[in-house]
Formats: sequence, C-alpha cells, structure tokens
Amino acid sequence: MNKILSITAFLGAITIVLGAFGAHALQETLSDTQLKSFETGVRYQMYHIIALLIVNMYGQFSIKTKKIISYLFFAGIVCFSGSIYAITFGVSAKTIWFVTPLGGLLFITGWIVMGISFLRK
Repeated sequence: MNKILSITAFLGAITIVLGAFGAHALQETLSDTQLKSFETGVRYQMYHIIALLIVNMYGQFSIKTKKIISYLFFAGIVCFSGSIYAITFGVSAKTIWFVTPLGGLLFITGWIVMGISFLRK
C-alpha cells in the first residue's frame, strides 16, 4: 500500500504544479475554452487524488479492494486528464477522441466499486 500512497502523493504534487502552470503560464497562450478544458483535467485529477488518499487510508477495505479502486482511478487520471492535457497542447481530438470517455468510464467504475465495497461493510 505504501507504493500506491507514494504514487498518489506524487500525482498530487504534479496536480499542484499543473494547476499553477495553468493559472500563470498558460493564460497568455491558451484560449478561454482551452484553459477551461485544462482546468477540468486538473480538477478531476485532484478530486481523484483526494479520493485515493481516503480509500487507501480507510481501514475497512481489503488490500485487494484498495488496489482495484486505485488502479481504476490511476488509469482514469491518465486517460481522462491526460487526454485533456494532450488535446490542450495540440494533439488532435479526432486522434484520441475515445480516450477521454474511457477515462471517465474508469472513474465511474472505480466509484461504483467503492460504493459496492461500502455497502458490503
């Protein structure tokens, strides 16, 4: 579990760097629409970092459940937020159109697994 918490902390630090970068360095180079998209990626990334910390510190979930939720959220961050960052910086949305909704589906699946796990406790 220390590995998952370490990855989570590292992703949290990256999220703060990305947020600061977006707030300061990108305002001059991105359109309002692009900046809003970038901010959405950062916001969803941070929401899931916080959720990862809670899940992995919650004593009632098994290690297996924590890993499943964590891997779903990690993959969701890479696909959802990562694809938004890529599109913001010039990758054609037509090329990776399916990655953002896939990330959203991974997030949703992680939340459903979490909800079912809470019900079982």
